[in-house]
Amino acid sequence: MQDRLHFALNFEFLVAEFFVYGAFGVGLDVVAPGYAMGGPPPIGAQKANLDPPTERIIEEFGYEKIGRIRAIIETLGGGIQRPLLNISRQQFAEANSVNFFLPSYAIPNYPAVAGYVGTIPELTNTTIKRMQRYVRCYKIADFIVPPYGITVAEFTDKISNLRNQLAMCGNKDEGIIVPKQLGAENRTESNILSADANSISYDRTPREVLRISYGTGNASMPGGFLPQGGNGVIAKSFLENAWVHHQELLPNYIAHMFLLGCPAYQTLWNNYINIYLAI
Repeated sequence: MQDRLHFALNFEFLVAEFFVYGAFGVGLDVVAPGYAMGGPPPIGAQKANLDPPTERIIEEFGYEKIGRIRAIIETLGGGIQRPLLNISRQQFAEANSVNFFLPSYAIPNYPAVAGYVGTIPELTNTTIKRMQRYVRCYKIADFIVPPYGITVAEFTDKISNLRNQLAMCGNKDEGIIVPKQLGAENRTESNILSADANSISYDRTPREVLRISYGTGNASMPGGFLPQGGNGVIAKSFLENAWVHHQELLPNYIAHMFLLGCPAYQTLWNNYINIYLAI
């Protein structure tokens, strides 16, 4: 349990810093000093341009994440050092009140449900907060996202499809509007919480989570949100024993060739959204 919770802390740090910086313009080192255990400050973190109601919502999300970090640290009697995080603005759509909910949809995938279901099935109350974020995305599903010219619903489809491709695990992620055959009990088109045919939340293994979070499709090749990789026994094991995971290299290469086959011709992660939209 300790190793699994330490693994989860990597992503709790990620989400907390994203929301806290978005709301306040400062991070955990100011709002909750000591929790990061001397880890490096995030790359590119800054306050988002939010209207007052959205700012209050994001502030609440940030405080909720701080509480989760505290609970894990107190439960275990200690945590891990915050890894180097990259939450620079170029990773996402322009950070205004509408667009900010899109990375809110994308980033919490592990802490909210899928990773906990796969690695820490004892924890189940995480579903609630993810549903709150998905509900907010669903409410603005038809809004056009500037400057991309597509709707929020289409955007979530592309994010989910990219995560599935990077994880190489089949369909474990879905947008907020789906065909009825993928909806709850095959009866709905709304999709607040992705689940399988029995309405059970999908799970993700640590390997799949790292493939997505690194943005490389390879759990042994850091990048993306975690440029130097995650901390803790589980995340470090993929880095320290990278030669064992060489079987990931070929599918990783194929994924790169597919995603880079577009006019942008830049690195996968610096164009995490833009490259996929250009395909």
